[in-house]
Amino acid sequence: MAELTKEQIDSLSFEAGRVFTPTTPIDERALFAGRRRQLQKVIDAINQKGQHAVIFGERGVGKTSLSNVLSSFLSQQTNILVLSPRVNCDGQDTFESVWKKVLDQITRNDAKQEAGFVKSVKTKRHAVSQELATPTTPDSIRQMLTNLALGSLPILIIDEFDRLHQKVKAAFADTIKSLSDHAVGATVILVGVADTINDLIREHQSVERALVQIRMPRMSAQEITEIINNGMQRLRMTIDDDATERIVALSQGLPHYTHLLARDSARGALNAGSLQITVSIVDDAIRKALEDAQQSIQSAWHKATSSPRKNNLFSDVLLACALAKTDELGFFAAQDVRDPMKMITGKRYEIPSYAQHLNDFCDAKRGPILEKTGAKRRFRFRFVNPLMQPYVVMQGFAAGKLASISAVR
Repeated sequence: MAELTKEQIDSLSFEAGRVFTPTTPIDERALFAGRRRQLQKVIDAINQKGQHAVIFGERGVGKTSLSNVLSSFLSQQTNILVLSPRVNCDGQDTFESVWKKVLDQITRNDAKQEAGFVKSVKTKRHAVSQELATPTTPDSIRQMLTNLALGSLPILIIDEFDRLHQKVKAAFADTIKSLSDHAVGATVILVGVADTINDLIREHQSVERALVQIRMPRMSAQEITEIINNGMQRLRMTIDDDATERIVALSQGLPHYTHLLARDSARGALNAGSLQITVSIVDDAIRKALEDAQQSIQSAWHKATSSPRKNNLFSDVLLACALAKTDELGFFAAQDVRDPMKMITGKRYEIPSYAQHLNDFCDAKRGPILEKTGAKRRFRFRFVNPLMQPYVVMQGFAAGKLASISAVR
């Protein structure tokens, strides 16, 4: 193979930053990976009048990326114009302000006949939000969407829905019920961080038949591998199987770290003049990821694990928590930490040896880096920030506390 020129290296390094995007959601269908079951459920809801959807799950699992690529999938399945504005909510939003954000992104022509002997028509585009009724109500929104659905397919994506006040969420529930009752050909898709649908919208029972509930779990190993392979194909690079395995294991089902490690690995290979990523290059990317991690992540890890006492167990217990077997919501019990502790330290520790460590991780003394739920003797724990878990695992791997990547579930 011919040696790469500086121009080729610079060009591919730049492209790697477009293909692998750890800090921004995917917005290109060709780079979207996995989530076929969830995607099909959303499309089925869109194709059925009166059905709407809510996409929920922990932060960082790819909810926004799924909503971003919907229009490109639908555009190939229908000849109707797809209108798919997506907006982010914040804690100050009202029902009216959210809909103004949505309708600001949809425009149409306003035809006006000019005066004179020669008849001429002047057209001017305007945002549909200018037609928004005041006060804005669920019924006025239904009427507007009914009008928009004539000749187009409106798919209205309301992201970060969890940040809205409960009163605003209730108005959205009323809107969805009205749209469903009148079989309006528009679909509202709510997207938010939540463990259950009840956490996201308390009024869901009143619109249960109209709302398809789509929970986004962490990505499977196969889906994470697909992200890597799609990117490598775009870059025309190759990656060794053991290098892929390392990225998949350390990602812990969160695409943020997949994109981060794959991007930095690609650039590491290119800087070495190669189009092939080896496991040693991935290891360099891991070290870079730890150095470049968000300051809040680094600070939280140091706060949780620092101690003036030598041979303290804080970093080992936290690593064991990151490796513990969890339920579908990411919670683990104290006994789930026992086996990872033995694997990390080579010693058998019983729960009383690290129970206080778990409690310390849940309060201001060392965090909170974990959250706790349940009753006494039946407490369950999980990481407050999902992105902390892979960071802890990478710290353990870099420190040589994991004998092999197979130790990471």
